[in-house]
Amino acid sequence: MIDSRLGRDGNEIRRRRECLACERRFTTRERVEEVFPKIVKRDERREDYQRQKLLAAVQKACEKRPVSAEALDQLVDRVERHVQELGEKEVTSGLIGQRMMAELVGLDHLAAARYASVFLDFQGAEDYRRFFESIEHPK
Repeated sequence: MIDSRLGRDGNEIRRRRECLACERRFTTRERVEEVFPKIVKRDERREDYQRQKLLAAVQKACEKRPVSAEALDQLVDRVERHVQELGEKEVTSGLIGQRMMAELVGLDHLAAARYASVFLDFQGAEDYRRFFESIEHPK
């Protein structure tokens, strides 16, 4: 190992390494492995938390929107931190979805509407109207 530094967000360690055989240099990133609560789905099934599923959902919502990959990673990090701070052994997918929508509203309104349309099962224009009214005039 040549060098070791804390990542920008403080959640990972970047290590600069060199292969002893070929002397090629490369970087590795290490994250603390955290234990997440089980996710309780709408149909009462329980499954392990999967960061990639959450990230894929927000990437889809933000497709062709001016939102960077770094901003999406930070958004998912904030949602994960919120869930962990609850200290529960199980959390509902609905709680995660609500938190994700709140975070997306602060990032991009159209991406939030896309996410909400799937999460809240929008059936038509009236659902979108109510959603945009709710974010423009929160209660």
